[in-house]
Amino acid sequence: MRHNRGVNQSNMNLQGAIDLGAVAAAREAQAKAAQAAAQRAADPVASNLIIDVTTSSFEADVITQSMTVPVVVDLWATWCEPCKQLSPILEKLALEYDGRWILAKVDVDAEQQIAAAFQVQSIPTVYVVIGGQVAPMFQGAMPESQVRQVIDAVLLEAQKAGISDSVGQSQDVPGEAKQLPSDPRFDAAEDALETGDWTAAANAYQTILAASPGDPIAKIGLLNVQLLQRTDGRELADDISNLTLETESVLRAADATFLIGEFTDAFALLIEHIKNSIGKDRDLARERLLELFEIAGPADPAVITGRSALTNALF
Repeated sequence: MRHNRGVNQSNMNLQGAIDLGAVAAAREAQAKAAQAAAQRAADPVASNLIIDVTTSSFEADVITQSMTVPVVVDLWATWCEPCKQLSPILEKLALEYDGRWILAKVDVDAEQQIAAAFQVQSIPTVYVVIGGQVAPMFQGAMPESQVRQVIDAVLLEAQKAGISDSVGQSQDVPGEAKQLPSDPRFDAAEDALETGDWTAAANAYQTILAASPGDPIAKIGLLNVQLLQRTDGRELADDISNLTLETESVLRAADATFLIGEFTDAFALLIEHIKNSIGKDRDLARERLLELFEIAGPADPAVITGRSALTNALF
């Protein structure tokens, strides 16, 4: 719902409302990032292992690729001196590890939406994405030996989660979808999902998580199944139209709204309830919101906006 705050739009000074200096700086940053990307594109090996990420390419370059290989996200800026020390180290190691992980570079000035999604407070900041799940690695410049140790630890965790593929520079055929190997651990869950047996699917994912607590695919799979279990047999339209201020009603309406693809509206319902609730009711709404964030994925625009709104609601 839009509220009229009494602004006389005919008297608004747009030039004063828009930071023209920031706009110019962003354009300059985008131009520099494009130039760096062009230089890397000239090297066919580097172009596969070191990529410059934009808001529009984030889903394909980071989230999708993280399902088979860890993606290390380097958040940097052209004016940042520590970034100039760290970036060459990361690029060197990305080539040295020969496809066991991908380096995704994000210029925070040119891609401010991504920076906001990662809630960047200082740069350089480095995250890793494994199986669609984001985890912090470190902040600030580090010597190569320490960076190598962190990356080795990341690769070990990725292997435990079943993410241990590598990027092939010569075998991949452009435009041809890569056939992912079947993971037998997930066969029982997938079979149960195909037959609509949510309980069996949940049990299968829980078995995987008992052996590998950090498995990102199993965690997302379980959250999806739990959503299906909660809404099984319910009339989604009724849950939405019969919304009340009661916490259980809000949770049902948010689930239903999310399932019909209206992520932004689903998140807004829960965030509004968080603002107006205390204690257990507030905690339940926050927990449900975080679960839906996980299912939607960190690159979804609604999640990026929703996380910012949640921070404002909590603080």
